[in-house]
Amino acid sequence: MSRHALEVLEFDRVLERVGRRAASDLGRARIRELTPSSDVPALRRELARVGATMRFVDEKPSWAMPPIPDVRSALQQLAAGGAVLEPLELHAMAVLLASSRIAASELDARETRYEELFTIRERLYTDRATEELLDRSVDADGQVLDTASRDLRHIRDRMKGAHTRIVRQLEAYLRTLPERYLVGDASVSIRDGRYVIPIRREGKGEVGGIVHDESHTGATLFVEPPVAIDLMNQLRELEREEAREIRRILGELSSRLAPFRDSLAGASDALVELDSLLARARSALAWRATVPDLAEAGAPTFRILQARHPLLLESEDASGKPVVPFDLEVEPGERALVVSGPNTGGKSVFLKATGLIAALAQSGVVPPVGEGTVLPVFDAIFADIGDEQSITRSLSTFSAHLANLADLVTDADARSLVLIDEMGTGTDPAEGAALARAVLEELVARGALTVVSSHLGELKRLDGEGTGIVNASLQFDPDRMEPTYNLVKGRPGRSYGLAIARRLGFPPAVLDKAEGFLESGEVRVEDLLERLERKERDAERQTRELEIERSEAARLRAEVTERERTLRAAERSAEERAREEARRVLMEARAEVEQAIDEVRAAARSDADLEEASHRARRRVEEAARRSRPKRGTPARAKRSNPRALSVGDRVRVHATGAKGAVLEVREGRALVEVGALRLELPLDDLEPLGVGDAKPPDGRRSAGGWTGPTGGPVRTEVDLRGLRVDELDTELMRVLDQAVLEDLSEVRIIHGKGTGALRQRVAELLAGDARVVAHRMGGPTEGGAGVTVVTLR
Repeated sequence: MSRHALEVLEFDRVLERVGRRAASDLGRARIRELTPSSDVPALRRELARVGATMRFVDEKPSWAMPPIPDVRSALQQLAAGGAVLEPLELHAMAVLLASSRIAASELDARETRYEELFTIRERLYTDRATEELLDRSVDADGQVLDTASRDLRHIRDRMKGAHTRIVRQLEAYLRTLPERYLVGDASVSIRDGRYVIPIRREGKGEVGGIVHDESHTGATLFVEPPVAIDLMNQLRELEREEAREIRRILGELSSRLAPFRDSLAGASDALVELDSLLARARSALAWRATVPDLAEAGAPTFRILQARHPLLLESEDASGKPVVPFDLEVEPGERALVVSGPNTGGKSVFLKATGLIAALAQSGVVPPVGEGTVLPVFDAIFADIGDEQSITRSLSTFSAHLANLADLVTDADARSLVLIDEMGTGTDPAEGAALARAVLEELVARGALTVVSSHLGELKRLDGEGTGIVNASLQFDPDRMEPTYNLVKGRPGRSYGLAIARRLGFPPAVLDKAEGFLESGEVRVEDLLERLERKERDAERQTRELEIERSEAARLRAEVTERERTLRAAERSAEERAREEARRVLMEARAEVEQAIDEVRAAARSDADLEEASHRARRRVEEAARRSRPKRGTPARAKRSNPRALSVGDRVRVHATGAKGAVLEVREGRALVEVGALRLELPLDDLEPLGVGDAKPPDGRRSAGGWTGPTGGPVRTEVDLRGLRVDELDTELMRVLDQAVLEDLSEVRIIHGKGTGALRQRVAELLAGDARVVAHRMGGPTEGGAGVTVVTLR
């Protein structure tokens, strides 16, 4: 793998950003050591492990990696044999055992769901007894604890007593010295690990002993008097005993660890590996990435979906600007992609992102790509991107590019990925175009997968059947003069050079002259590309609108299907209830008839009045029949077999409700009927003419029977309140609203006339306080204007 290519692609910068998500220095170092590999089976296993770790993190995002100490030096000492580890090294071993146990426990709890991490789990070593022994023997400050052994505790208790006795002895001795030898605020202190007292220099002969230090002026001496020497010697002996016991403890602990040195080394490596996997998994989740499929090098399939540059994603939150993804698919037979477009169109970013995605995937890092991505595994990646000028090598930019091109043309083959930015620039356009074409055709002949960016028209014209070269462009918004980063295959891109210059305020006269210098063929191509881009934008807009409409149609279709299902279920339920009701009525009628027959037979046997018994039996059966008759408000709908023609003024009954009314108008198979205070437009089949006896109510008053909206079609309703007094209006309006709500009407038209406005005002007051009313408004010009109020009901 070309180191130069990885440097150009900023591969190390990406690894450094991934490593920031590791919990330990060792984990970060492990990530920085990653390099691309071409071992396809091993890479598939590694990416599968990262994918499993992504699920692991997603399931429990709060879980944190336990600390990972650096025990490499201690493990090397244990390998030598007979080594005695220092307290800090032993404490690191205790931390290693604890972290290994915690990680093993977590993986054990999810063993069946993360089989890909089993190789890590089997290397995690646990020894709770040794871990607890180390914990009670040493601490994080490198001290051997009193709890390490009973002898150590006993020695230290004796040492504390010796210290106390020495201090008391010296304090008592200070009080016996003459005042002229004492220093102000004199107290016992320590010099060179020995207890001393401060005295004036002239008292040295009187005190005697050993001088361990003196003040800056030399006037004060720090003396260990003879009375303390024996006690100090005893303390020194205890300190030597303590050191011997500590050394024994450290040797014993080291000897206990030595046989498990390989297991400890395996646990350390497994923890670092898990830390590396967790950092890569968290990076992939932050990038909203999915694990790509890998194909053998040279495979015809190369498909990148929803790809983004990882460094742009890392800075996305800081900039607040979302990263636009791109798709790239190379079909079988295509070996070179020539990407053209304006300088500000993002071609260099596109090339780097393509190279980084391949390099990261081959290093065991899930790149920022979407589901369905398929990447071939390359043996080598070559890149010539950016300013390659080298002052130290006396190379110009063009010379540096030539050196890179010479290397890649020599070394690239069918298992290589080649990325070249601004191919053919930096020299005479004709020579640059010729050289670029020769290089490109040579790379195609070698079978290398090549992606180049260029402004040269010569390269744009290489796209043809059987050439293996395909044009592509990164789209540019000509209205806002901003790149869209959307890659389009099959056609070259426009340079937009003159358009950008015009937007930047370049003198129009100069730009007009420049446009006149363009070759006519070049102008026609630019015009053609502009029209093509405009049509593509229109097609994309229409496609989006059609998608929205299709989604809405699908929603409505699902809603209608659900309503149909509900209605069919309701019909089946109603049918079952009707059958059950008919059975019940039949059984009751049968019981009544049988009882009536029994009464007649009993009368016949007892020589009673048979005629009277027959009358009673007949009345019993007729009464049962009346009880079983459907209620007047819910008659069964029966279509008339031979309805006679209706005319204005006829009295009719509404089939759906049994309500009676008068025909006001007949037209086209429908009739306008006045039912109480309402007017309904109903199909003629829903109406039944009344006989002469039913023409009017017995008391001569209008019938205000209840009603429901017809099932045969839409209903227009209205009520005329004109002529009523304000105090009469309340009752009539409430009755109308009650009927309308019962019949599930959504709208009622109330006619109150204009007049003084008193009726209209009262109607508005009543409607405003009624919870059943959603809204009410004045009628429109065709609805009666201010003389009508239209009410919308819940």
